[in-house]
Amino acid sequence: MVKAEPASVGLVTELPGRTEASRIAQVRARVAGIVQRQLFREGSDVKAGQPLFRLDDAPYRATLASAQAALARAEANVMQTRAQAERYKPLAEANAISQQEYIAAQAAFKQAEADVASAKAAMQTAQINVGYAAVASPIAGRIGRALVTEGALVGQGEATQLAVVQQIDPLYVNFTQPAGEVMRLRAAIASGAYTSAGSAGSVAVTVLLEDGSVYPLRGKLLFSDLSVDPSSNQITLRAEVPNPKGALLPGLYVRVRLEQAQVPSGILLPQQAVQR
Repeated sequence: MVKAEPASVGLVTELPGRTEASRIAQVRARVAGIVQRQLFREGSDVKAGQPLFRLDDAPYRATLASAQAALARAEANVMQTRAQAERYKPLAEANAISQQEYIAAQAAFKQAEADVASAKAAMQTAQINVGYAAVASPIAGRIGRALVTEGALVGQGEATQLAVVQQIDPLYVNFTQPAGEVMRLRAAIASGAYTSAGSAGSVAVTVLLEDGSVYPLRGKLLFSDLSVDPSSNQITLRAEVPNPKGALLPGLYVRVRLEQAQVPSGILLPQQAVQR
């Protein structure tokens, strides 16, 4: 015998959705050069900062060497002009030289210091370009196929895309719900007929795969969009689902099951006791 008593019953909604990578980064060449080596295996997991491509950096190393030489020359000029300005100071105070000569020495010293600062900036720029010849992954994730091969000229006039890295753990699931359903649900909660299931971040989400099987790891609802798509009259929602083994791939069609509200005085009965 089963005793039927009022209890809080969750209103579970099932909605269609698509999976999406939580982060997507396009790997691009930031300087022009010939691709010398590909340093990754296509379809593998990469770490943030891991080198992916090596470009020919010989021109940039030559520019760096020239900038270092220019800096050394500028620093030597500072030493000379500083010594001259210091030597002229007591002479100017004793009126042994004209004020114009002393001011010219001071100006030459300041100009030499400015040349050193300019040479340092040029050397720093050259060092940055040498570093850009080693193209690294901006994020951790799974990398797809290489979009260029060894010997290709990249970065000539534009930042050439070399590959795409996608972070799939966690994975996003974007799904939609008719705006009318959402408005009716909110009105019922406001009137007290239903109670809220919780705020975004606390609502659990279950993912059902295309074959009907249930994904074993539960996710959480991140947010519900503030606007309605005028073309479909749908509201977009997003959930975050853990994907440590990479079982889910971006672009999969799935169904999302979540509890959006609760009936405070619902009655549950065994299915065998219910007749059509």
